[in-house]
Amino acid sequence: MVEYISKRLSGKQLHEELEKLVGQYNAMQNTYLMIYASATSKNVPGMSINMEDYYTIVDLLRKTNSKKLDFYIETPGGSGTAAEDIVTFLRHKFDYVNFVISGEAKSAGTIIALSGNDISMTETGSLGPIDAQVVIGRSNQSAYDYIEWIDEKRGEAAKNGGLNPFDATMVAQISPGELKGVGNALNFAQDLVVDWLCKYKFKDWTKTKTRGNPVTEECRKQRAREIARDLLNHSKWRTHGRSLKYNDLTEIGLQIAKIDDNPDLAELVYRIQTVIRLLFDSTTTFKLFVTADNVIAKQAVPTDQMKKGATLDVGAIAEIGVQCQKCGKQYEFYVKFEDVPGVDEQMKEKGISRLPNNNKVLCDCGFETDLTGPISELEVQAGKVIIR
Repeated sequence: MVEYISKRLSGKQLHEELEKLVGQYNAMQNTYLMIYASATSKNVPGMSINMEDYYTIVDLLRKTNSKKLDFYIETPGGSGTAAEDIVTFLRHKFDYVNFVISGEAKSAGTIIALSGNDISMTETGSLGPIDAQVVIGRSNQSAYDYIEWIDEKRGEAAKNGGLNPFDATMVAQISPGELKGVGNALNFAQDLVVDWLCKYKFKDWTKTKTRGNPVTEECRKQRAREIARDLLNHSKWRTHGRSLKYNDLTEIGLQIAKIDDNPDLAELVYRIQTVIRLLFDSTTTFKLFVTADNVIAKQAVPTDQMKKGATLDVGAIAEIGVQCQKCGKQYEFYVKFEDVPGVDEQMKEKGISRLPNNNKVLCDCGFETDLTGPISELEVQAGKVIIR
């Protein structure tokens, strides 16, 4: 970190450094590396795993000839269904997938990582519990905690012949549909983990480590269920945001490769992690998709770059200034909230183009900026939907 900070690298130089490091990693490991990383410290719409990420990952990897993939992942989690689609694509496309963990890969990110043939971690890397988070009332709650509380109250009612007035009032507010939905959310994560561990990570596990006994399919399923139950056990980890390090994961039966045991590889992975952190800290980028061939960055454009048009009706349009984080080129676009006559002609005279419908700005240098998050925030602030 100190080395890179002392160099005072620009956003463009940091992107170039990251591309160079990916190339070095591929040469060292004889693989094809993809980086999928989110700035977990930034509270930005689109930060979590979502279906748009799935489409981007497919677009970047579908033409790759390699059958071996190393997937560097940093994420706070997100949609379980998007995670399932991402894994389905990766496992169909590649014969071997190794997940590289040097930052945080929490919740749905952990579920994705458990679909790999291997997981490689640095000392700073962490996974997390996989208990589903469900919306109850106005807040997110652990599905595991919810079901555990329900089961506890059932036991009390059976033992005492009823519940105290407070608990009885709380239970009376729960609908059968809500209860079933919470149970389904919890089972969904567990089913995915058990299926993927058996199918991929335990694929070549044929003999037990201590006694050398043959490993049956039922043995694989039993170990997978034990690991899934441990990762679902919210009462064990206490919080959904708990960072589970190498020792935590090996204690519950997961075999993890320690990147730090290979000094050259560790140096490279830590450099990749550092450059990613510097990019997130020094630019408006909040999500990165990087391969040896492409870089796509999603950016949260500061609201002061989005100003209402002064020559038109107030609130009719918004002008957006976007600077390419790779080469520094400046672009200006506009969006319409109202279909005011003459808007398009006036903006054309000013040399300002209309923002593409997919909210993506492709620079002449090949770098793509995704404005989906900032545009969503702009619509919220304006209280209007952009006319496409």
